[in-house]
Amino acid sequence: MQPRDEYFSRENFYSLGTDLDSGAHYESIPVTAGPYDYEEYYRLDDEQYARFLADPEAAIAFAWECRRQEHDDLLLEKARENRGTAI
Repeated sequence: MQPRDEYFSRENFYSLGTDLDSGAHYESIPVTAGPYDYEEYYRLDDEQYARFLADPEAAIAFAWECRRQEHDDLLLEKARENRGTAI
């Protein structure tokens, strides 16, 4: 995976972008697992991606759903065995 963030919200801790390898759009959230931090990437269709770029409130709501692990079926990479906690 080769992510390219196209929008980042420091205030709300999420980013929107495109994976350069697959062309898939994503929303990512930061996760911490004790000694290391990483990002989880959730697949977005073209309509979601355009809507989230135009409507940050919708993107924030989706990020919170991802933090509650409500969209694990959309993860671009399988969740780690020692899954961290969303920031």
